[in-house]
Amino acid sequence: MEIQLTAKQLKVTPAIRAYVQEKVEKSQKYFDHIVWGQVFLFIEKRAHNAEIVIHAPGQTFRALAVAADLYSAVDLATDKMDAQLKKFKERIKSRHKGRASSAEVEAAVPVPAGAPLRIDVIKQPVSPMSAAEAVEDMERLGHSFRLFQDRTSQQIHLVYRGDDETYKILQPVKKSGR
Repeated sequence: MEIQLTAKQLKVTPAIRAYVQEKVEKSQKYFDHIVWGQVFLFIEKRAHNAEIVIHAPGQTFRALAVAADLYSAVDLATDKMDAQLKKFKERIKSRHKGRASSAEVEAAVPVPAGAPLRIDVIKQPVSPMSAAEAVEDMERLGHSFRLFQDRTSQQIHLVYRGDDETYKILQPVKKSGR
């Protein structure tokens, strides 16, 4: 990760540069794909300020800390940055943890009037097979439906078990232009 260090009203010594580099690089334990970071060190009156900005794909994190000395300000800012990165990573994990496997569907629940509509997207690989093979595959996996490409027509079809325990196939057709 490339780290750009900028200082205002103070001289950046090699010791400070190495300390900042070491502290900010620790943020990569949360994300491997961090693009680059910026660190701004400045003094206002008698307070030492450290601002850290980390740029990741699609996301920017910022932490600002004020302390009596420069090293404490860098420590506080990196602690704040670590907390932000950890919270963001946990939020991403919790989004993915609650999802069903790619071919499972949750039971349909009636949506009360005025409530937001929830739509789950299920991704299922489509492979060429006959209707009988699709039924066998659906039963083997324990699913309630199976999307497949019909070998003869090369069309996408959906096979499912109806309420009367028979298998039904949905075949898409184009609407006639009236």
